[in-house]
Amino acid sequence: MYLAVIDCGTTNSRVYIVNDRAEVAAKASRKLGTRDVVISGSNEVLKKGLEGIFYNVLEQADLELRDIAFAMSSGMITSEIGLMEIPHLWAPVYIDDLAENIKKVHDLSVFPVDIPVYFIRGIKNRYNPQAADISEVGDLDFMRGEETQIAGLLATYDVEFPITVVIFSSHTKYVSIDKDGRILGSLTTLSGQLYEAIIRETSIGKSLMKDDDSDDECYFDREVVHIASEWVKCSGFTRVMLMPRFLDVLLKTKWYERKLFVEAAIASEDMRVIDRFDALGFPLDTNFILCGSERRCAIYDCLLKEKAKIKRNILSITSTEDIDMLSVKGAIYIAKTAGLI
Repeated sequence: MYLAVIDCGTTNSRVYIVNDRAEVAAKASRKLGTRDVVISGSNEVLKKGLEGIFYNVLEQADLELRDIAFAMSSGMITSEIGLMEIPHLWAPVYIDDLAENIKKVHDLSVFPVDIPVYFIRGIKNRYNPQAADISEVGDLDFMRGEETQIAGLLATYDVEFPITVVIFSSHTKYVSIDKDGRILGSLTTLSGQLYEAIIRETSIGKSLMKDDDSDDECYFDREVVHIASEWVKCSGFTRVMLMPRFLDVLLKTKWYERKLFVEAAIASEDMRVIDRFDALGFPLDTNFILCGSERRCAIYDCLLKEKAKIKRNILSITSTEDIDMLSVKGAIYIAKTAGLI
């Protein structure tokens, strides 16, 4: 039995053809996401793009459309800027709740491939829509896609509850899971997109550009991370964002030192969301799982231990393949729980 797993995010989309044991027959990806819908003003670009990726991966797998039983899909594809808006579930949510609330759609006007698609709903933090006002906006949050990655984590790793999962992509998303395995909600920052904007759209980008043969992938200096964090604390984030220029023009520093400085400053600003854990009922005395690039995980590992004083275990999942497979394994886990497999 083969099925497709469609993972559509803000900036990237992936399609996998897999069997019911989560073994991948073929996969394809493209820099395409809901950001393109916003830019173009229409979701047609997303429809056509996903259709192209789907048939590309089907050809790679040497299969026909009739060989694919159905597709499981998660991520921003179910948002108002995706293919079809499907309401979030209210936190707290068990994985069983995700399985019970998948939405079946077989409509070529929604997804232009003639197979049933089961959309996995996102999750939103609980609040009172009738009574909440702008003063409470800092405690609002939602996720689309990360809930499926969480399901993949639970299906793959021996997890001890409660845990806090931190997922790095175009955002940083903190997801809290309680002692009973319920997803309590999330807190999200715009860190990834902010870093891209700084690189591409500000004068600071020039000071972070590679200008020698050094490889920054292996570079990490806890002292640089510490210094960046301290300056954020005492001077504020926007002031710190000018400092790479000073490091470049006035001091003898390397481009990879300045780049780490900026990444650490953004991470330090990110850490402030932890201050809201208690108010939202998110336990902080938990093990942490970090999912992202090796360098980004190293920065947060350092800051969680030294600044947030986290004493429990911190596991980092840094392999791109392992992280991508979380969505695949999560989708299959949810499909099995729902009785589709």
